[in-house]
Amino acid sequence: MWLFVAFLMVPLIEIALFIQVGGLIGLWPTLAVVVITAILGTWMVKQQGRAAIANLQSSFSRLENPSEPLAHGAMILVSGALLLTPGFFTDAVGFALLFPPVRVAVFKWLRSRVKVTSFQMGGEMHVRRDAPQRDPYAAHRPGDVIDGEFTEVPKDKAPNHPGSGWTRH
Repeated sequence: MWLFVAFLMVPLIEIALFIQVGGLIGLWPTLAVVVITAILGTWMVKQQGRAAIANLQSSFSRLENPSEPLAHGAMILVSGALLLTPGFFTDAVGFALLFPPVRVAVFKWLRSRVKVTSFQMGGEMHVRRDAPQRDPYAAHRPGDVIDGEFTEVPKDKAPNHPGSGWTRH
């Protein structure tokens, strides 16, 4: 229901803003502002996107939970789409998502609303008691050969990360 309201309200807000701003500064300056914000937004998304990819690669190389860098990348992608959409309201939301403190706040809000039922780390499957049980190796039939390399890790070695906050350890 809320998605229907959003699809209904955003165009109405944009039309109202176009009428108000166009009445204040005129048609051509209004169109120029829309084009300039699209160009500036595209440049900013490109810069932020490069930083997000670097953060994601860094989290992978440190074997940390990549969920926050992935979420930042997704929000930058949404920001780019909003900035390319003509309108003042979508531009305001798009520019807001380009600021890291705003993305962190959105990520914290989303994380508080997401319920993780299972996660997999290494070769073991950790499942919560209230989650449906499933076999992680069910897709492999007996006789399938899976080629790979491995390194033995001593049993006394602790994980090299403090945990993501998404799961209970």
